[in-house]
Amino acid sequence: MEKSTSGWINGFIGVAIFAGSLPATRVAVAAFEPTFLTCARATIAALLAAFFLLVLRQPRPARGDLSSLAVTALGVVIGFPLLTALALQHVTSAHSIVFVGLLPLCTAAFAVLRGGEQPRPLFWVFSLAGAGLVAGYAWMNGGEASPVGDVLMMAAVVACGLGYAEGARLSRTLGGWQVISWALIVALPLMLLLTIANLPTLDALAKVTAPAWFSFGYVSLFSMLIGFVFWYRGLVQGGIAAVGQLQLVQPFMGLALAALLLHEQVSWMMLVVTLGAVICVAGARKYAR
Repeated sequence: MEKSTSGWINGFIGVAIFAGSLPATRVAVAAFEPTFLTCARATIAALLAAFFLLVLRQPRPARGDLSSLAVTALGVVIGFPLLTALALQHVTSAHSIVFVGLLPLCTAAFAVLRGGEQPRPLFWVFSLAGAGLVAGYAWMNGGEASPVGDVLMMAAVVACGLGYAEGARLSRTLGGWQVISWALIVALPLMLLLTIANLPTLDALAKVTAPAWFSFGYVSLFSMLIGFVFWYRGLVQGGIAAVGQLQLVQPFMGLALAALLLHEQVSWMMLVVTLGAVICVAGARKYAR
């Protein structure tokens, strides 16, 4: 199999795994408190990452990389999981996925800011158009809209975009899956302490349903670690610019999963706004350099 083809396959698997994150979090947060869910999933993923780093004898990151790893951990290990878990107490996963349509755009914006690149003026035109589209949808949707949930989702997208951009920058020297693994380990002491402090009672754990346990396992193993392994491998094999475009289909995959698995209503307005956001993202990426 050609390296580029393998890259597209691995990238697609990674995107498919990430697409299931919000629907799974929606199920899990109904049984687990958001802080415990965030910290426990990070702790489990960090222990698994430590095992792989030891078995594969990966070198430790340099001291100069620790600050970037901390930013990555703050964005994708702590910020995005916690903020989305809190948001999904107020909105459906289908509603939240509309905001995820802006994630590639937010990642590109932080890449510009952190990398010192100077994009063309049309980059900012598409960026503002995409942000305005999603913000307008959140403001006009009076049926299920929750101002608290919308603000939390926007904050989650910003945090994740920062974490993605910082992690991508660091992966040039440290390696793709190694970045998320070391970021998880950097956050492990705090996450483990908070997991223990927020442990549910035995009575509460006895009431947790099988779908909630499955969702908890999914976000801990697949969303937090395994998805990154496939995603970063795909970027390395097929090229960041090419395989990175697969991220544009993630919102549609997420909406399909929300409808099929959770039986949530996906309105035509959600699809139209998501499509518009994806078009804006594609335009912004075209004029990013």
